[in-house]
Amino acid sequence: MSQKQHILAVPNFSEGRDLDIVNAVVDAVKAVESVRIVAVEPEYNFNRTVLTFICEPQHCEEAMLKMAGILYERVNMEVQKGDHPRIGSLDTMPVYPLENITIEEAQDLAEKLGQSLFDHYKVPVYFSALNARTEYKKSNTNIRRGQYEGLKELLEDSNHPDYEMRKPDLSVDGKLDAKKGACTVSADWEGLVAYNVFVESEDVSIAKEIAKLVKSEEHGWLSIKSVGFKDEGKPGTAVSMNVFNATETPLHVLRDYVEAAAQKRGTKVIATELVGPLKLKYVVEPAKHFGYEFDGKDFDKLVKVLEDDMQLIDFEKEQIIEYHL
Repeated sequence: MSQKQHILAVPNFSEGRDLDIVNAVVDAVKAVESVRIVAVEPEYNFNRTVLTFICEPQHCEEAMLKMAGILYERVNMEVQKGDHPRIGSLDTMPVYPLENITIEEAQDLAEKLGQSLFDHYKVPVYFSALNARTEYKKSNTNIRRGQYEGLKELLEDSNHPDYEMRKPDLSVDGKLDAKKGACTVSADWEGLVAYNVFVESEDVSIAKEIAKLVKSEEHGWLSIKSVGFKDEGKPGTAVSMNVFNATETPLHVLRDYVEAAAQKRGTKVIATELVGPLKLKYVVEPAKHFGYEFDGKDFDKLVKVLEDDMQLIDFEKEQIIEYHL
């Protein structure tokens, strides 16, 4: 690993169908000095793309502004539709410390990004997570309540009882921009890990029951969102988890929890899957649990250990963010 600072950026934007727009955004970001693209994940039904890239922090602002310029020109929130909650064409702009950078420096960068976005495009900005101005705004779910349409209507009425709580932190007039919407900007410690554990039974009600246990107050982890469903083309049925702090709840612990719950219901875990990019430490910890100490270089061996001991399928070393360093 180098002594340079690296930030992890995971902007989400409200276009996942027109690949010309998605590619234009990626090309613009990729052209910025020090940027390395980790993953581009457009989703048709969501009509949303998650872009994951790493860069030196001093180049992050240029990358974000170039992306925003394309989106504000080509995505109109007055007509945009999709299954994913959203309030703006550039919807969320989170950054995370990755290498040789403190959380305080990441928070300062998020402040700079939000102010710069507003200065350049006059788009309303909400600061969330560790940059939130209020407890309510820590959560993007709260900020996006009602989505673009509902939030836009609410902010049209400055006498609305929720106006002060819901108004943007930076704006021209306290309203949403009709075409651009608004953007949430944040720094935080951890990113989301999407983790699926497949059980052998084809009875989807068992997977749903286990998913409820995982996120229940009595048995599980309140920081995890989980559902049970049948993933066509994949074995058995899936307990699908969004893990918001995989340091606090390591992946091998979750796998073992699902295994125990499955065995009580007459079935067993047959495979696990990690969807999208994730930090190295989230896979080093399970490998260490199974007796393998990662040497910082042999990513192929690390992946093999995870395949053998975690029953991990369809995993590529390129999904590990630090691999790109």
